[in-house]
Amino acid sequence: MTEFFRVGHITSTHALKGEVKVISTSSDKKRFETLDKVYLCKSDNNFNKENSIELSIDSVKYFKNQVILKFKNINRIEDVEKYVHYNLWVDRDNSIKLNEGEYFVADIIGLDVEDEEGNKLGKVIDCMETGANDVYVVGNDTKEIYIPAIKDCILNIDFEKNIMKVHLLEGL
Repeated sequence: MTEFFRVGHITSTHALKGEVKVISTSSDKKRFETLDKVYLCKSDNNFNKENSIELSIDSVKYFKNQVILKFKNINRIEDVEKYVHYNLWVDRDNSIKLNEGEYFVADIIGLDVEDEEGNKLGKVIDCMETGANDVYVVGNDTKEIYIPAIKDCILNIDFEKNIMKVHLLEGL
């Protein structure tokens, strides 16, 4: 399972007192209000704690669709400019708490997918967000299958065995 999640991307500095503008990659941009610390890392997808910088959050504000963050002990624009284009990451302990039956997309990607008879369909290679529900993209050597992330289709997810059991609706 994924241990670190990307929650934002620093797009620019803000004002002169060491604040940064952040585009939230989390489903809830207000989540920054409950965070004490984040890890800054240049990587988009592969977090590496050894190549990250841990910073404590001092304050959170909002401007249009962006979050304005101020880090503790950074009080000048010159001290924060170097972090522009860095991504913000949190560990699993500081991630959003999920309800029963909810999963992080990062944990779903890479699962082996089988139908209810045990036939291997491929691996989850992507998740598309649609208006009604997410759709898992399952790929194998020859094709891609699109499976709605709904109870009628997703029968079971077993992270220990790395398997998602599905029921294919007619036409999939």
